[in-house]
Amino acid sequence: MTRRSESSSGSHDMRLYIHHRTDYRFSEPQDRVVQLLRLTPGSHVGQNVVDWRIDVDCNARLRGGRDGFGNEIAMLYVDGPAMAVSLTVTGEVLTEDRAGMVAGTIETLPPPLYVRPSPLTGPSDAIRALAMEVVGGGGPTLDQVHRLMELIHRRMRFQPERRGDGRGAAAAFAEGRGGAADFAHVMIAAARLLGLPARYVSGHVFRAAYQHEWHEAAHAWAEIHIPDFGWIGFDATDNRCPDDRYVRVAIGLDYRDAAPVSGTRTGGGSEEMDVGVRVGLDQTQHQS
Repeated sequence: MTRRSESSSGSHDMRLYIHHRTDYRFSEPQDRVVQLLRLTPGSHVGQNVVDWRIDVDCNARLRGGRDGFGNEIAMLYVDGPAMAVSLTVTGEVLTEDRAGMVAGTIETLPPPLYVRPSPLTGPSDAIRALAMEVVGGGGPTLDQVHRLMELIHRRMRFQPERRGDGRGAAAAFAEGRGGAADFAHVMIAAARLLGLPARYVSGHVFRAAYQHEWHEAAHAWAEIHIPDFGWIGFDATDNRCPDDRYVRVAIGLDYRDAAPVSGTRTGGGSEEMDVGVRVGLDQTQHQS
């Protein structure tokens, strides 16, 4: 499945190349594999998708569409017998720094629906205390949400190899460490306690020092809807608002709604999944 679009008008700060692979291996042949892919970003203000391609290493069908959050999705159907399936995503995206401000995105749901709780963002007493520490007796204001992001960044240790594992915000904050999904879930849980609509974002981030290395997970952050400003991104993992180093792919109430790949299989045995992500400025490094 390939998608191309021409560059929109306006100046762009960065041209990012993305290579995302997902490899499945099964201990027994599978009769059928069905996967829901949220791997394709959309174009909006500050982000223009120039080229995006999904390749599968076996006989498979891809059917495109959108989910209830407005994410671009593809359903992957593989008929067996299948012992392994490999997905490769390559793309080129032009980005500019908008200091986290989100505009021009497809919005299928009104902001108040993002205040409701979700399975992975249930709060705890510790997260409630964190939220109250930030706002005190008033607010919440934009500055206070920035303060919330800073506190989460300081009180949790980042584990880059850790993917979303379903443990939720309360457990991650209690443990004081986790992957980017955990940082996002804690940020979302605290923001919702303050009455602010908050949602999960999956995507990619460019880090110059690591652009030639494979990473074991895509990135994640939160978007908070703030009065008089609208949706703004907050990355508690790196303690900054998303800029031209970020590529926004999918949104949801939590990780389960925006996971890059999820699905089912028909067949016995066990399954192993290996994920690798590279984000860089050099297209040639993503052609291997």
